[in-house]
Amino acid sequence: MATVAKRKSSTLLENVKTIVYAGLIAIGIRTFLVEPFNIPSGSMIPTLLIGDYLFVSKFSYGYSRYSFPFAFPPFSGRIFEQTPHRGDVAVFRNPVHPSEDYIKRIIGLPGDHISVRDGILYVNGQAAMRKPDGNCYDEERGPAAQGQQYLETLPNGVTHEICKTSDYGFANNTPAPGEYIVPPGHVFAMGDNRDNSADSRFPDPERAWPFADRTGDIPPGIGFVPIENLVGRAEFIFFSVDARDPWWQVWNWPFEVRWNRLFTGVH
Repeated sequence: MATVAKRKSSTLLENVKTIVYAGLIAIGIRTFLVEPFNIPSGSMIPTLLIGDYLFVSKFSYGYSRYSFPFAFPPFSGRIFEQTPHRGDVAVFRNPVHPSEDYIKRIIGLPGDHISVRDGILYVNGQAAMRKPDGNCYDEERGPAAQGQQYLETLPNGVTHEICKTSDYGFANNTPAPGEYIVPPGHVFAMGDNRDNSADSRFPDPERAWPFADRTGDIPPGIGFVPIENLVGRAEFIFFSVDARDPWWQVWNWPFEVRWNRLFTGVH
């Protein structure tokens, strides 16, 4: 009987060790290699849709405290830092509320001059050319919110899709002094759904901003994003579902999956 009890105790210990090892491996992968994220809003339409699930590479920009669970340990700066590329789709912590993850496209790097005039993006005085590419739909605004989809090419040659419903208003015309100058250690981020994205075009409500006298007419945003807040670069979509039916209608689940988006790269 003692031998049987010892075997049971040994088996239990081995099972516990296996679970602990598996947990440590999972935490290591999530911290240092890749982490899954889902898209809850339409700010990146048409590149990313509500209900997309994607993997983000954690090593792309090096590691900061935001690379680790609960932002611990609390150190400043980045280890093995790598500068993001203009055009990257990146996940970062909201500068205003660091507990929130945001995903946008990196448009401006430190020292860049960014402006928008009549809906056209300018980077260091050079226009990001765009050409019509069909229609786009803003899921958050309903089926009536149809916009014009464009292929936009950044000055460094990166081409991606954007959705536009207007070329008017603050988001499409940078107010005086007419441009944003990205400070050292920061990037300028924008959503591909240009008319429904709280991004660097809009002032951080908790910090000073060059257009402070006009903030009463401007929706709150995130301002410039500290490079330290970058979590990683979006790589590919591994699952996508539109969830148009109630969750309990399990027979409709297979028809809600956007099969054509599975395992597609994020560009």
